[in-house]
Amino acid sequence: MSSREDMRIRKWTRATSVRSEATSVAEYLDELPDDRRGDLEVVRASMLAAIPSGVVETMNWGMISYEIPLERYPDTYNGQPLLFAALANQKRHMAVYLHCIYADPTIRQEFEDEYAASSQPMDIGKSCVRFTRLERLPLDVIERAVRRMSVQEYIAAYEASRRRS
Repeated sequence: MSSREDMRIRKWTRATSVRSEATSVAEYLDELPDDRRGDLEVVRASMLAAIPSGVVETMNWGMISYEIPLERYPDTYNGQPLLFAALANQKRHMAVYLHCIYADPTIRQEFEDEYAASSQPMDIGKSCVRFTRLERLPLDVIERAVRRMSVQEYIAAYEASRRRS
């Protein structure tokens, strides 16, 4: 690859996402701007309080990940731990990835209904909730969503989705 191509690829990557090379959560948080670090630390504390037993916090995919370790469930399609939720800083927003609610359409709908009732602006994607300031994220709704599904229920939903595809 020429240096010109390499430079173009790096520029495109930088412009579309913020993928950290940090190897620990502390290192990830340390590299953030002060305002975002504070917001993500609050969301992180909320996530840690809500994640079910059997989910571990780690750095994976360039973000803070809450995963079911391979020791608990090794049969993933990509050989990586099963992602339950994640927290990330992106170029124009921060994001909470809630794979745990997208595994069940009923749980996702309940989450969206609760979020809408919170009167906070709802900016959700296929698997993420985007926010620009902590005040715009209904933490109580996020916590309830994370608590809704046990590790065993999540694994069962994951296996059912793999059988359908």
